[in-house]
Amino acid sequence: MGRSRILVEPIPNEPAARIYCGDELAVAIADYHAGIEAGLRYERGVELESNADRRLDRVCSLLERTGADRLIVLGDLGHRIGEPTGAEKEELDTFFDTVLERVSLTLAVGNHDGGLVAEYDSRPGVTIIDSAGGLVGDRSVGVLHGHTWPDPSLSKAEIICMGHEHPTVQLQDTVGGTRVEKVWLRGTFDRTTLFDNPKGACGADQAITAFGSVELVVFPVFNERSGGTWINVEGQAFLSPFLPDALSEGHAYLLDGTRLGAYQQV
Repeated sequence: MGRSRILVEPIPNEPAARIYCGDELAVAIADYHAGIEAGLRYERGVELESNADRRLDRVCSLLERTGADRLIVLGDLGHRIGEPTGAEKEELDTFFDTVLERVSLTLAVGNHDGGLVAEYDSRPGVTIIDSAGGLVGDRSVGVLHGHTWPDPSLSKAEIICMGHEHPTVQLQDTVGGTRVEKVWLRGTFDRTTLFDNPKGACGADQAITAFGSVELVVFPVFNERSGGTWINVEGQAFLSPFLPDALSEGHAYLLDGTRLGAYQQV
């Protein structure tokens, strides 16, 4: 991308990345979905033992291994839409207590997070970025969940990070067996789809600010029990209002770093 420094660096074999935020090192994840087991029980009648402890252990391990100063969650920290209660509330309380003992926390609000912001935004060490996103560190990195149109301020970023999509691929081996794998999507962000779309918050009434060369990174889902958008299965559609148009030239990567090629052709 013509950039001489690394700003976002995926952590091998993890659905997480290092983000270099000026003087801070952050670990970023997307779509934690605390309380998903309670949500699945309510929504679908599916009974699963809670993985809350394992989810949190994975986060703490990432923070310890990287020596991070901050955790950035790219939306959907919680699972159920609305005020968290019961098992989800207990998991979120423990999550905030445990993480904030170690590092600061930034949450870019997702479509599942509206009910938890009021509960946790006043805690010391917590920074809330609204659903349209914002800039972090030295303002070189933009973060948002991805369910709404980005704020025009993200035009100043060199790279934009988002979640929401839970991108996955279905791969087939030589004997016809298939498996599903989480993937990263990464490529050039097409600013025209953002600023020229009259339906977006950054629509035609906004002054068009040149992005220059901006990279977009779509994070894999952190939660192991949450479904995904199968990017190479016919009939699947993106969830974000600006995808796939804003990522017309992007590649898919497995968590181990294997490049699968142009995501439209995987």
